[in-house]
Amino acid sequence: MAELWDTTIRLLSQEPLAEHIGSARLLELAAILDRAGFGCLEVSGGGCFDACVRDGVESPWARIRALKARCSTPLAIALRGRFLVGSRPLDEDLVRRFVRSAAESGIDVFRISDPLNDVGRLAAAVDAVHDAGKEVVAGLVHNPGPGGEPDELAERARQVAALGVARIMVSDPAGSLDAAHARSVVEQVRQASGLPVGLYCQGAAGRALATALEGARGGASPVACAIYPVAITLYRPSAEALSQSLAGIGLETGVDLDTLWEACEHVDLELGDMPVPPLTPRDAVRAAEHRLPAGLVSGLDDRLRAAGLSDRLDEVIDELLRVRRECGWPPLGSPIGNVLGSQALLHVLSAQRWQTVVDEARLLVGGRWGTPQRPVDPVVRRAVELLGEGAPEPEPPDLDALREAADGLASSEEDLLLLALFGNEAEALLRTTRARARGDEPLAAGVGETRADRIRELIDLVQESGIGEVTIEEEGTRVTVRRSEERAPGADFPVPMPQAGVETDDETVTDGVVHVESPMVGICYLAPQPGAPPFVRVGDPVAAGQTLCLLEAMKLFNEVKSEIDAVVRSTHVENAQPVEYGQLLFELEPADGRPLDAL
Repeated sequence: MAELWDTTIRLLSQEPLAEHIGSARLLELAAILDRAGFGCLEVSGGGCFDACVRDGVESPWARIRALKARCSTPLAIALRGRFLVGSRPLDEDLVRRFVRSAAESGIDVFRISDPLNDVGRLAAAVDAVHDAGKEVVAGLVHNPGPGGEPDELAERARQVAALGVARIMVSDPAGSLDAAHARSVVEQVRQASGLPVGLYCQGAAGRALATALEGARGGASPVACAIYPVAITLYRPSAEALSQSLAGIGLETGVDLDTLWEACEHVDLELGDMPVPPLTPRDAVRAAEHRLPAGLVSGLDDRLRAAGLSDRLDEVIDELLRVRRECGWPPLGSPIGNVLGSQALLHVLSAQRWQTVVDEARLLVGGRWGTPQRPVDPVVRRAVELLGEGAPEPEPPDLDALREAADGLASSEEDLLLLALFGNEAEALLRTTRARARGDEPLAAGVGETRADRIRELIDLVQESGIGEVTIEEEGTRVTVRRSEERAPGADFPVPMPQAGVETDDETVTDGVVHVESPMVGICYLAPQPGAPPFVRVGDPVAAGQTLCLLEAMKLFNEVKSEIDAVVRSTHVENAQPVEYGQLLFELEPADGRPLDAL
């Protein structure tokens, strides 16, 4: 039997797809995948944290907790060794704290690989996972140099076995592993380590599927995959095709195909009209020809186009391959590929080699990030040394100092970790969560001022024209503004104004209490931020207009407020729980003794 691990949630949560699917839809998809029969759902990683921080609306920690509440299948996260989810290595204390927070948020399996395949630098993260009582899987990056240089994976696998990991995953970020060698690589790594070996692979034009099938023939288990719409967009093995093909050669996966097609329909609602693939054929061809990560080639092409130099892409790729050889043939996964790509671009545009060096390349050549697969060219090492030290390597962030500096901004260990990892970029997200806690978050936070102005215009239109409902859909975002029914004359509490995406008339009277029901499909948040007390608890008195909870849909946060003075008698929803339209959220007992028919 060949076990399959699904990476759909992670891939939809990072570039280039992160902007195309909202949290509510993602959680609904996770619930479907949870019953498909996968051995694990990989739901987060470096790109996911980066996308959440840049978007500035939802904490990546809150998303993991929401997924955990929805799924019984083990959840996994992909970490870059001591780089974790960032672009620079961190000290062991930060690594331990991050792993502990991830485990507490709901991560069960940690897939950890070092960008340079330097196994010694995995020890801190592996020990932290063991301390947290979770499963650790060591990743080895397959990306050998061209020209027949020996692959180092077998030797690295022997070193990994001494760390006490559960299994090894061979990861192929550059599409360098083909079907002809996949079986032998899996067998060699398993023989060298004595551990179960799984496979992550990618590649255009069916290469990924063929490699996955041959790896499975060699005993690879689990094999990573993604459901069809995501797989064809990002050149991954399709879960549907892989499951069917493996069954045809006698390797059952236990995955239910009908559930996978249901998940495909769910994603199709968000991605069905999106151009596929997001990578141009020109970039895809060059990535396959030179065995480079497709995202790296696309990024270099974008930078050249921005400078009006798109005709020099081949020149930059040739220089990248040369720089990689000079730097010891390091794998080109993130962030190493981006560093070497930036250095190659600098060489081409300046028409000088190793006269100016980006800081990250200086640290890489100097061995500060670990030991690459083969020695660095001594001429290049000397050239970098002659340029001097350059900018000093940033000191590891001190969380105690950060806590003092971020007083009023960071209120938990998770917030401090985001500041330590992303610096100023994380402040916008934390300000949004603080503003949400104070109740003064701008309308349509996270969608930009232009869209927020459009939403305000819609609200004014509904208020002034008497129109019952207006819906607009633009660039994948749908906003509905509905007019609530007028209250009966003589009612002594205010008529609620319409809100973007929310039907405000959401309270009904039943059995002596007022039922507060969800006016929309979304995610219900009972507290303004992770670790903060809830807006209300059972037994609390609430005033008319007081916030009971937040509902999030398509990155719009809407407050559900009490329309009367009352006492909270019961809560029927959990924090970060997806809710349906009309679902009961709270029961309130009127506080002023008015007869119920007066409401």
